[in-house]
Amino acid sequence: MQLEYKIRIMAEHEGADFFGVADLSGVKDKIVEQGSSFVADYPRAISIGIKLPDSIVDALLERNNPAVAVNYRHAYDITNLRLDLLTSKLASIVQQDNYRALAIPASERYDDERICAVFSHKLAANLAGLGWIGKSCLLVTPEAGPRVRWSTVLTNAPLEITGKPLEVQCVNCDKCVEICPVNAFTGETFRENEPREARYDAKKCEEYLYNSKDHSDWNVCGLCIYVCPHGKKK
Repeated sequence: MQLEYKIRIMAEHEGADFFGVADLSGVKDKIVEQGSSFVADYPRAISIGIKLPDSIVDALLERNNPAVAVNYRHAYDITNLRLDLLTSKLASIVQQDNYRALAIPASERYDDERICAVFSHKLAANLAGLGWIGKSCLLVTPEAGPRVRWSTVLTNAPLEITGKPLEVQCVNCDKCVEICPVNAFTGETFRENEPREARYDAKKCEEYLYNSKDHSDWNVCGLCIYVCPHGKKK
């Protein structure tokens, strides 16, 4: 309990908006399939989330405006940096209690062909009860929708699990599917045993952002984040 208190207080002090602990024992095969046994050898995940600024996300409909794009990219990058610094500190605290800990980078690609990281932060947040996987394949929280960046600390510390996956609340909504400029989403609702490709074509996003003839150095997208009703202010 003392270790749990220390890492939670540290996370809150450093500006984390979301904190949870997930049990990974039931998804080891899935973790190995995406990454390797190196990251699958941990039974717990500490999930940390930091919310993106509403003022920036709300402006993404005008993403072709260089001022909007530059500010969004900066917010995205600086939030990832904050997450990396925080998970590094949390891993150190866990290690000081003689447990193993591995901080996973907030945004570092592991496989260029599959366009994925070595570990799914969304998987950890979902299992920790912080949100559900939407039709956009983003983690959707009740409080902030998908307007959150995530990072994870893997550990063997016997931390108390904070929750279980929330019920998917995107069944009758297709806003993210309809607004996508390259039709990257199939509109299928998340099902645990189905691959990501059943819902999302990551290569379409990749080509749109980096290989499109209309692309410029300051262009961004993020429309699926912008349009989600769970993140918008009433």
